[in-house]
Parts: sequence; C-alpha cells; structure tokens
Amino acid sequence: MGLGNPGRQYEHTRHNAGADVISLLADRHGDKLKKVKERALVADVRIAGKQLALAFPQTYMNDSGQAVAPLARRFGIDDLARLVIVHDELDLPLGALRVKIGGGLAGHNGLKSIRDHMHGDDFLRVRIGIGKPPGKKEGANHVLSRPGKAERETLAVMVELAADAVEVILSDGAAAAQNRFNSTGPVEP
Repeated sequence: MGLGNPGRQYEHTRHNAGADVISLLADRHGDKLKKVKERALVADVRIAGKQLALAFPQTYMNDSGQAVAPLARRFGIDDLARLVIVHDELDLPLGALRVKIGGGLAGHNGLKSIRDHMHGDDFLRVRIGIGKPPGKKEGANHVLSRPGKAERETLAVMVELAADAVEVILSDGAAAAQNRFNSTGPVEP
C-alpha cells in the first residue's frame, strides 16, 4: 500500500511519495492501477514469482485505514507482517530510506488510521525521508507542497529505491531489505 492523497492537486507532493512508489511498481511490472470498490486504485502484479496487490487508497491520508482494512480482507491478508505500507516520513532526513517492522508510528496520521482499522501495527513499512520543514513552516504545509527542483530530484531517486525495497521484501524478506537499505545514509540525486 502506498499512502498519499487522491486528486491532481496532491500529485508528486512529499506526502504522496508512497503512492508514487506504487505507481512505479505497477509500471515496472506491466500493469496499471484501476479503481476498485474498496476506495483504492489497485494493480495485481507478479514479482519474484509471487503475486502482489499494489494499492493506493483513495481516502485522504489521515483516513487510510478505511481503505486498507477492506483491501486486506479482499486479498486475504490476515497476518499484518504480510502488509507493506510505503509512506513519507518527516522524522527521516531527505534522501534517507528505512525498512521497518512494526513499532512506533512517529505521529503519522495515515499509519495511526491503519493501526486503528487493522487492530495492530505489526505491518512492514518502507519509510521515505522527506525531512522536517525549514524554519517555522508547519509540517502539514511542508508535506502537502511540491518540492523544488533539487529536492524533487532526490525524491525521484528515493521513489526508485523504495520500489527496489518492496521488491527485495517480496523476494528475500524484510530482514534482507533492512540490511540492504537501512545501512546507507541519505542519497544524493
């Protein structure tokens, strides 16, 4: 599941980094995201010989769980460890990527909604660092705005790496993805 907000005004904002990863994965594996009744865009692809449902909830970020819970039922996900959430992360510097298994939600309202609707937080996360806003700028304004050119280039690299991380989780497991992606510092474009 790649988190973000629906609508053209939110495309390619920092908050939609997770949705951008899902779109890239669908493209990489020859499918397009299609609207389904569970309030999401979904593509069903095969990666590393395994079936993977890619989804971008069409609820707003803070209500992500309203789409994730019915999608989990639709695709038979009863073990939260089989659910991978790709999302932006203010608490990571721009250019950092981390794979995380369960744990704290770092104040991320989309993750809180998923926890509340899924009744647990043991899902996997691919966290894309977008950094804290400069100066006194509010976090909401920061995540909902489009980045400048240099930052946009870094985020494009991060979207590619996050898509790679999802593929490694599927092919080699979460621990292998952590070893590969958590050991590096922030990337430069």
